[in-house]
Amino acid sequence: MSNKNSRRNFLVNASYGLGGLAVTGMLPGGGLISAVSAADFVDPLAPKKPHHAAKATSVIWLHMSGAPSTLDLFDYKPELVRLHGQPLPDSFAKNLKTATDGGVGALYATKRTWKQHGESGAWFSDLVPNLSKYADDIAFLKGSKTEGSTHVIASLKLHTSGLVPGRPALGSWIQYGLGAGNPDLPAFVVLQNGTSSGGGGRNQVIWSSGFLPAVYQGTGFRQGDSPILHLDRPAAVSDAGQRQTLDLLADLNRHHASNYPADTELEARLRSYDLAYRMQKSAPEAVDLSKETDATKALYGLDDESTAVYGTNLLRARRLVERGVRFVHVISGSPDDSLPDWDAHREIERNHGVMAKLVDKPIAGLLADLKSRGLLESTLIVWTSEFGRTPYGQTGDGRDHNPWGFTSWIAGGGVKAGITHGATDEIGLRAAEGIVDTYDLQATILHLLGLDHRQLTFEYQGRQERATTVFGDVVKEVVG
Repeated sequence: MSNKNSRRNFLVNASYGLGGLAVTGMLPGGGLISAVSAADFVDPLAPKKPHHAAKATSVIWLHMSGAPSTLDLFDYKPELVRLHGQPLPDSFAKNLKTATDGGVGALYATKRTWKQHGESGAWFSDLVPNLSKYADDIAFLKGSKTEGSTHVIASLKLHTSGLVPGRPALGSWIQYGLGAGNPDLPAFVVLQNGTSSGGGGRNQVIWSSGFLPAVYQGTGFRQGDSPILHLDRPAAVSDAGQRQTLDLLADLNRHHASNYPADTELEARLRSYDLAYRMQKSAPEAVDLSKETDATKALYGLDDESTAVYGTNLLRARRLVERGVRFVHVISGSPDDSLPDWDAHREIERNHGVMAKLVDKPIAGLLADLKSRGLLESTLIVWTSEFGRTPYGQTGDGRDHNPWGFTSWIAGGGVKAGITHGATDEIGLRAAEGIVDTYDLQATILHLLGLDHRQLTFEYQGRQERATTVFGDVVKEVVG
């Protein structure tokens, strides 16, 4: 074994007790950078100038995993109520490919009570009484549509603009385009709750960095006081001892670099260890709610068992964007094993009763808290899911997947407040006006952050890849 390889292996292996493993994968190629001059090394997370003046600096993405029925939340359809129990009309059934093998049942009207709210007169059902108070802060996208009838495919498209794994998540593109807003915290953080597949395994691919360098991958924060695995300093190692070890590694690396100026592997890895060292203090502090007032905690529903976990995630999301984190991805999973998140193929009343209560007060609290702190102007809130649910029933008391027409909404961060853009047809099956594809949603989010989706490119396999592939238009009607 050469002296070069012996030294490298010693330094890398010796560093595993430093807590640096938590961010080893946060470097291009898992911490290994292709050989360039050490003098040319550029921190990939250094702040970068946007393409144009930004209206927002951070995004809190509220992913309703499993796909709620927006026909039971925001999209009131009197015609569907009138036709309840009748077969789907032939005019709507033409070219209809059912999303699952459950078939097409009779039209199934919402059982909710509906009212218009605010000066905007936006419709809300009684499932979201707290959120309805903020009708005039929201821009509804009621002509949303996508492709793919399975959760995995549609979720990939929503978050990565691809139908198969391998493309970067939107949060990764934003990091790549803008860099980090806080050098002591990850720029792309994922918060999730729940025990169902929606809150866990099937979503992990949607915060991947794909073909972008691994430094841009999302960082999952756990519940509790220790948000990142393996970040805590070993009990037998003091702060001073750890700092001395890092300084020794830096000195050895500088000596090594003087002999091999084209090799920057150790320099890049040591940067990751130094970030891990800084995060040992900054990450726990960022999610520590002990200094939040009781009134603030109650605003997010932390005083209610049914909303406490999701509310904690949203309060932490506010603290993270307050500290410069660019993209916080909050996933609403099922509170327990009794429900498959929002995926209500049956018992939609029970399912949505539980899931809506879980998110309604915390989301309203987030909007109120951001407004009171002057943060809503710079923070873009996105509420969406992989698709919606059908106006026809399934298994008697549920709804099937619906990629053809549903509602999303956005607020803050340069968005026109209190408007509704687009609409589905009379029964809520297909987007009919103001159609917004997921590509358009991503392009609009990037635009509000000061990034042009046509200019944000990365060379991969000989071609310039874009965040929205070759599609997407900014929805100018909702941009303030």
